[in-house]
Amino acid sequence: MQPESVRKNYRYRLKPTPEQARVLDTVVHRCRTLYNVALEQRKTWWGRGQGVGATYYQQAAELPDLKAACPDYASVHSQVLQDVLPRVDKPYQAFFRRVANGETPGYPRFQGANRYYSFTYPQYGHGAVLDGGMLNLSKIGRIPVRIHRPLAGTPKTVTISREADGWYVSFSCAEVPIEQLPLTGKETGIKETGIDVGLKVFLVTAEGEQVDNPRHYRKSARALIKANKRVSRRRKGSKRWWKAVLQCAKKHQKVRRQRLDFQHKTALALVRQYDVVHLEGLQIRNMSRHPEPQPDGNGGYLHNGASRKAGLNKSINDAGWYSFRLILACKAAWAGKRVEAIPPAYTSQDCSGCGERIYKSLSVRTHVCTTCSLILDRDENAALNILRAGQARQVLTWPVAASVA
Repeated sequence: MQPESVRKNYRYRLKPTPEQARVLDTVVHRCRTLYNVALEQRKTWWGRGQGVGATYYQQAAELPDLKAACPDYASVHSQVLQDVLPRVDKPYQAFFRRVANGETPGYPRFQGANRYYSFTYPQYGHGAVLDGGMLNLSKIGRIPVRIHRPLAGTPKTVTISREADGWYVSFSCAEVPIEQLPLTGKETGIKETGIDVGLKVFLVTAEGEQVDNPRHYRKSARALIKANKRVSRRRKGSKRWWKAVLQCAKKHQKVRRQRLDFQHKTALALVRQYDVVHLEGLQIRNMSRHPEPQPDGNGGYLHNGASRKAGLNKSINDAGWYSFRLILACKAAWAGKRVEAIPPAYTSQDCSGCGERIYKSLSVRTHVCTTCSLILDRDENAALNILRAGQARQVLTWPVAASVA
């Protein structure tokens, strides 16, 4: 049963004055400092307490004392400061969960100036209100907002973020009504397809339709290398260095936006064309890990495999399979359609004609069945297997982020 409404993010461009921009920078700086102090406090308390650490509620109770001791924090809205502490608690708890599961722990890191760039009002109406084309922020002022599409649903949280080209505001809205699209199937009432994502082409449907891989990062690699060299040639911390850093960040931002634009348009076309889309539930993070260097028998290590893997990782990250999967799932939910994940095992090896398992390496791009003599593109054969597995309802599930801007 499809939900009547979903949760959705609406993102708009802010147009602050130079003075307001400096105030926003100051708030981000205060929040980042509080984050690092809270993380350091947890680390210290854990060492002193022999296994007993600080909790969110203990640290939240100390915020009034912090404001009294450091008057600078009194200029930041109280709920903005409170929202920093869950940001500390989430990776801290995840660290202990990974330790308990025997995984690589990865202790939470302290945030530098280039890693912390946003702050959140956790309750809309308490410190942040949208009034027409103006955003009223407590202790900051009224900032013009570029409203390019109407806000729908009930706003819950407001997040202010800084990017390479300026400031943005994101409203997380609940109870946004879905825009039900009519079913595209004529005879059965439901039109289904399976898609196989790849690197040679971005995806192939079970009907044999292909979407080319745009390779945005690869095409912009020369400009990005030039921008990085410009940064490295200048004295770190100087005005010319900061200018070069900003230019480099804008180039990376352009590549990211090109990729997102392509993924949104591709996902929308699939949702309009099909009622149910089946795709592989790939563990993309595991696919993009670097292999461990193998010993060569002479006291050294072989790194050729790692270098080849690094090139493959760059192509996988450039394609952006995971973000595309989330965008497709969200758009399907908003349109009253479905996206289902299929177990990826042997979808490329099994023959879609007779089911015979034909083992082949990744470099073999054509499926040739020795049993039924079927000759088919490797990716199209996988898409057909994914469709049939989906029709048999061999379905995996994954959490869908219903807040894609």
